[in-house]
Amino acid sequence: MAAQTVAPPPLSSDRPSAKPARKPPRGGLKRANPGVYAVAVLLILMMLAPVAYIIIGGFRTNAEITQDPSGLPSPWQVGNYVDILKGDVFWRQVWNSTIAAVTTTVGVVALGLMVSFAIARYNFRGKAALYSLYAAGLMFPMTVAITPLYIMVRSLGLMNEIGGVILPQIAFGLPMTVIILVPFLRAIPNELQEAAAIDGCSRLGFFWRMVLPLSLPGVITVGILAFIGSWNSYLLPLFILNDDAAYTLPLGVQAFASRYSVDTARVLAFTSLAMLPALAFFSLFERRIVGGLTGAVKG
Repeated sequence: MAAQTVAPPPLSSDRPSAKPARKPPRGGLKRANPGVYAVAVLLILMMLAPVAYIIIGGFRTNAEITQDPSGLPSPWQVGNYVDILKGDVFWRQVWNSTIAAVTTTVGVVALGLMVSFAIARYNFRGKAALYSLYAAGLMFPMTVAITPLYIMVRSLGLMNEIGGVILPQIAFGLPMTVIILVPFLRAIPNELQEAAAIDGCSRLGFFWRMVLPLSLPGVITVGILAFIGSWNSYLLPLFILNDDAAYTLPLGVQAFASRYSVDTARVLAFTSLAMLPALAFFSLFERRIVGGLTGAVKG
C-alpha cells in the first residue's frame, strides 16, 4: 500500500491574517462623547457669565450700562473700584466677616473633632442615638429655626454683636462636620492606638500625635466648608445685626445697593469686591474639599 503523504502545514504567510487588536486608550478610559464636553462647556459658561458681567460692569459708567447693558467698557474705568477700596466701609465689613468666619471655623473644627473622636473611637451607651442626632441635624436648615434663634440671641444680650452670629453658625456647622470626620477617625486602626498605649502615650497624646495628623484631610475640608458658609451667610446676620458698624459683607452689599441704587456701576464694583475673597478661597482649596469628601465616603 502506498504511504499516505501528509501535506505540510501552511506557512504563516498562507494563514488568513487576523485583524490587529485595537490599542486601548491611555489610562484604560474610553474617549468621552464630544456632546458631553459641549454640555459641560455650556454649563460652565452659564455659571461664569453672571460673575463676569458683574466684574466687568464695575469698570463701566452708568451711561454705558444704560446705553448697552451687555457691552464692554470703553474705556475701562477703575475709579469705581478705587473709590470703594479707599473708603472705610468696605474694609470694616471685611474685618467683621473675617472675624465671624475664622472664629466659626475654629469652633466648628475643634468641637466637631472632639465629638467625632468620641463617637468613632469609643463605645458608650447612646452612641448610635448621638450620631443619629447629628445626622438628623442636616435636615434642619437655619431658616427653620431663625425665629427661636433670634429670641435666644436677644435673651443672651448678643444683638448687634458678632458673637450672636458666631454661636448659631457653630451649632449648625457641627452636623456636617461630624458626618465627615467620623469615617476618617473610624478608619484609624485600633492596633495603632494599642501600640501607642504600650509605648506610654496617653489618650490625649494619641489624639494630638496620631489622630489629628491622620485625619488632616477631613479637618481641612470641614474647615473650608465652615469658613465659606460663614463668609456667605446672609439670613442670620440680617436678623441679628442692625447696626451698620457690625455689618458683614453680605449685609454690606445689600445696604450699599439700597443706598446707591442709582449708581449701578458702583454697586457692581462693590459686589465684585465682596464676592472675590470667597471665590478665590474656594478656588484655591477646591481639591482639598473633593479629597476630603472622597476620603469620608471611602471610610
